[in-house]
Amino acid sequence: MGIFKEISAALGSNTRAAAAAAAGLEAMIRAFLLSMSLCLVASVGVAQQNAPPAEAAPAPRPWGSLSPQQQQLLQKYQGNWSGLPAERQQALARGSQRWLSMTPEQRAGAQQRFSQWRAMPPEQRQLLRQRWQQFKSLPPEQQQRVRENFQRFRQMPPERRMELRRQWRQMSPEQRHNFVQHGAAQRPHR
Repeated sequence: MGIFKEISAALGSNTRAAAAAAAGLEAMIRAFLLSMSLCLVASVGVAQQNAPPAEAAPAPRPWGSLSPQQQQLLQKYQGNWSGLPAERQQALARGSQRWLSMTPEQRAGAQQRFSQWRAMPPEQRQLLRQRWQQFKSLPPEQQQRVRENFQRFRQMPPERRMELRRQWRQMSPEQRHNFVQHGAAQRPHR
């Protein structure tokens, strides 16, 4: 029995859940990489969630409008704050607020992911940025399915996740596409 059929069987006889799990494998892998970059974005204060529409130019954010905790966190920007583009000021302010709202455990995880991000080659970082944009361009219900499938993936034992990654890497691009489009039932057997 192939690994994807095993996952479907492990999810039970509910074919809808099995099909969602199988069809979302690529999305789960992408979501794993994207979640790492999401936390990275929060940790450096450049979260782009809730960015204003492109047609609405954000207003500059005065340094004095930041809380004392935000000012302390962003102190390296104080000297040239007024010279930063308004978009960057807003992103830094949002990111610093998010950082301040994190628990110590969340901050430690974010710092670890940031270190991993910085260690990546620029090409890999660019690929992750592109995948994040692809994810954000999905309709909300598809984004939710990706998140749910990723949670299922994360709850699997590490050995099973490694096996899924190994099998995914061994698939040709065409096999991957067919798997994502048609699910495990249409997957070519090896």
